[in-house]
Amino acid sequence: MDHDDTRAGPRCLVTGATGYIGGRLVPELLDAGYRVRCLARSPDRLRDHPWAGRAEVVAGDVTDAVSVARALDGVDVAYYLVHSMSAGKGFEATDRRAARIFAEQARKAGVRRIVHLSGLIPAGVPADELSSHLRSRAEVASILLDSGVPTTVLRAAVVIGSGSASFEMLRYLTERLPVMVTPSWVHTRVQPVAVRDVLRALVGSARMPPDVNRAFDVGGPEVLTYREMMLRYAAVAGLPRRIILPVPVLTPGLSSHWVGLVTPVPASIARPLTESLRHEVVCQENDIARRLPGPPTRPIGFDEAVRLALQRVRDARVTTRWSSASVPGAPSDPLPTDPDWAGGSLYSDHRELPVHASPEALWRVVEGIGGENGWYSFPLAWAVRGWLDRLVGGVGLRRGRRDAARLRVGDSLDFWRVEAIEPGRLLRLRAEMRLPGLAWLEMGVVTDEAGRTRYRQRAPVPSARSARPGL
Repeated sequence: MDHDDTRAGPRCLVTGATGYIGGRLVPELLDAGYRVRCLARSPDRLRDHPWAGRAEVVAGDVTDAVSVARALDGVDVAYYLVHSMSAGKGFEATDRRAARIFAEQARKAGVRRIVHLSGLIPAGVPADELSSHLRSRAEVASILLDSGVPTTVLRAAVVIGSGSASFEMLRYLTERLPVMVTPSWVHTRVQPVAVRDVLRALVGSARMPPDVNRAFDVGGPEVLTYREMMLRYAAVAGLPRRIILPVPVLTPGLSSHWVGLVTPVPASIARPLTESLRHEVVCQENDIARRLPGPPTRPIGFDEAVRLALQRVRDARVTTRWSSASVPGAPSDPLPTDPDWAGGSLYSDHRELPVHASPEALWRVVEGIGGENGWYSFPLAWAVRGWLDRLVGGVGLRRGRRDAARLRVGDSLDFWRVEAIEPGRLLRLRAEMRLPGLAWLEMGVVTDEAGRTRYRQRAPVPSARSARPGL
């Protein structure tokens, strides 16, 4: 990937650049004068970001020491923004191994500082009473702090910003349910923080002196219960006052499925979010304020953070979303160009028809598919397929689109992922719904020899099990 690397500022490595925070951090670092290198398993997923030509992108994985060493060569500050929050069984071992590899390679490469974003750990709660995800986040932070490289760990609770999983969960629960029977954790006190303040702390941490090696709590100016956050959200959004009836019988597991049915956030991601609300998560200190460069800045309040996030949603200016990262277990295999993929069969359904419209007009329809725009054939069948996917733990249709008109490689699109896009010509989607195999959907625009616009559709379905999954 071509990039502009002519500046002489310090070089930062950003892992997790395809994720929610990483994708927003890269342009902030670039604007602050840093040179940026991104480590990504699928570099093409960063191709269409507005900042792509300004940053270097290298292929690699944090669990592969060779690729990590290569990515860290010549790096001054390394941002570690990856975790396996919803990767299923074995995620703790994966996170532990990846953190140890990164710590060791950063020390060998002479990295000046590691910066890591972690979760806010409840004060006074024994480790064995924490959720497995919070325990893992704490363990990763400890490994990095013990790496021998000066490390800054920023610990945040609920991050409020357009497209964040926490914000989407809050938004959909409040907007869709005027009367709610809720889990008891709605009375838990938390300290939400605006995503802008998290990004400011991340960028500022790159300039901390070498004698700083510690964790910092990062939070907004208010401590609220989740119930208060829902009521305040409704007020900012101009909704009628919500009626909230907490009940003690909804366990974290049950409440995660409840969240998964009501919001776009699937149960696999909702569970660690709801489990973190079992205990009070409030900042114990605010030392980060005096460590950041520049004059002290008051953190953004909850109401203002919600207003800013809603405005970006309404203006279709959501730069990254929680679904920017792939769904756990989603395939990352080669594209459907080889019928011999994994030794399985390739079934392909081809359709083509002439269209009485210009290629440009047809492409706008193709690129605008999904989300609130809907699916243009058999909408009821698509809706039923989405509900079935949700019922078996899939993502369903509610992830929608990041932007109502434009797509880029790596975007989630309902229960698909944009695998490839050639503007004006081709859109390829990979299924992230629950299937017994893998599936793609390709939509194309061509002009035939007579100058007529034609729509082409191909649905290749390779299956290593030699079983044809249905769409």
